[in-house]
This record gives sequence, structure tokens and C-alpha cells, in this order.
Amino acid sequence: MKVLTRSGARELAFQSLYANDTGENRNSITFERIVEANGYQGTNLIFARKLVEGVSNHLVEINDKISEFATAFPLGDMPPVDRAILRLAVYELLFDTLESENTPERVAINEAVNMAKKFGAESSGRFVNGVLGGIVRKQQQNT
Repeated sequence: MKVLTRSGARELAFQSLYANDTGENRNSITFERIVEANGYQGTNLIFARKLVEGVSNHLVEINDKISEFATAFPLGDMPPVDRAILRLAVYELLFDTLESENTPERVAINEAVNMAKKFGAESSGRFVNGVLGGIVRKQQQNT
């Protein structure tokens, strides 16, 4: 059994979202298979599950926000790795605000950029950082 860190929980959520986006499984099935195959346990499993469910519940709004700030890359043409990472980070930045342990903006962006560097193409980290930075700047202007 492996106990998940918060970063590990984000990676688990990313893997589930990515697998769901590129395959035919539903998020819950994919998530449970990854958890079972890796023997994950601990309280951060709840966090990871909440991230996957949150992205699913807000997918239309999340996709709209990504499309607004990634105008050069239509969502359908975007690499699936970048798309899954952005969906996860946008959920954390914009929709995961009612929880007592919500993630600071800098942490959400940094985690997303690190995942993009780890799993994406050479330019993925800069791309993810640029899109998320634009979203955060607009949010700050509106508050």
C-alpha cells in the first residue's frame, strides 16, 4: 500500500482524467482501477476523488475558461496531457473555493506546471503556466 501526498493525489486525478479523455471509461471506473492497481490509501484519496468529481461536474465551465485563455490552441487540438492538467488546475483555481482546505493559487499553478513538465511536451510547462496565469490575472481584476 502507498500513502498519497497531495501532489500524488493530483497526479492520480490527472491520470484518471487523462485516461478518461483518451479512452472510453468513465472517470469513476478509471479512478478506482488506478487506485487498486497501485495500492493507494490515505486521506488524500478523498482529495483526489474530489478533484476528479469536481472536474466532471464543472467540465463545461472549465472547458469554456480554458478556451477563453488558450485561443491559439482549440481544446480539441490541444494535447490530451495539457488538456487534463489544465482542467484539473482550473477546477482547483475557480471551483474548489468552498472547501476549508482550498489550495492557494500559487500552489495550484506550480503543481500544474510541474505535472506538465513531467508528463507533457517540452513546451507544456510554459503553455500551462501562461493559460493559468491569464485566468488568475482576470480573476484578480474581477475581485
